[in-house]
Amino acid sequence: MLVVTYNVNGIGARLGALLDYLAERKPDVVCLQELKAPQEKFPEAAIRDAGYHAIWHGQKSWNGVAILTRDGPAQELQRGLPGDPTDEQSRYIEAAYQGILVCGLYLPNGNPAPGPKFDYKLAWFERLITRGAALLEAKVPVVMCGDFNVIPTALDVYKPERWLDDALFRPESRDAFERLMSQGWTDALRTMYPDQVVYTFWDYFRNAFGRDAGIRIDHLLLSPALAPALRAAGVDKFQRAKEKPSDHAPTWVELDMDAIVRPAGGS
Repeated sequence: MLVVTYNVNGIGARLGALLDYLAERKPDVVCLQELKAPQEKFPEAAIRDAGYHAIWHGQKSWNGVAILTRDGPAQELQRGLPGDPTDEQSRYIEAAYQGILVCGLYLPNGNPAPGPKFDYKLAWFERLITRGAALLEAKVPVVMCGDFNVIPTALDVYKPERWLDDALFRPESRDAFERLMSQGWTDALRTMYPDQVVYTFWDYFRNAFGRDAGIRIDHLLLSPALAPALRAAGVDKFQRAKEKPSDHAPTWVELDMDAIVRPAGGS
């Protein structure tokens, strides 16, 4: 199974590029972030014509997440991250698909930091950590993927000294990510490339992509039940090189479904 996470930076502006990507790579599951479209403006018909089913959580102008599946629809289980009934931002969606749980997320950016936006980011992260613990307690195969807006280590950023005060690289953000990982999640991309420089995002300015001056903020985390299925992972940089691209590149993991550890008595 090929699972992709892709921050499209506007589904309206990037629909053609997304459809081309689906036709070229034929992923089984795609988690999208930053739709920047209200619920009724999601291009469901175009996605369906491309051979994909979709569930989505839209929001006007900002945020928005979706899960696309190729071989049948996913069963939506959760819309919005639990823990704060007053949170109206569309940043989390969760669904069951072909024996695994797929969690698509768009974690808050948090800039400028310190400040209210950074406080919201950290509070959202705490809710994610709580959700992660609950998912692992169930001992089911889970892939948690999306734009985490966190640069985990200095290896994941070009010239880290320039990012010390940025919300994506501040110690509080990295500590929260580390606490999430310490629950038992496997960082698929870093597992496959433990020492290499791998980026998933390049700014539009100062020829960042041409200079490969990027950061790694798009992550695919595998639960202990799913980690044995990891066979490959990577970043489709060719998509970032196309005309009028998203500033993120699709990031993916390939899973051997026969290697999944199933819970006793379950499926």
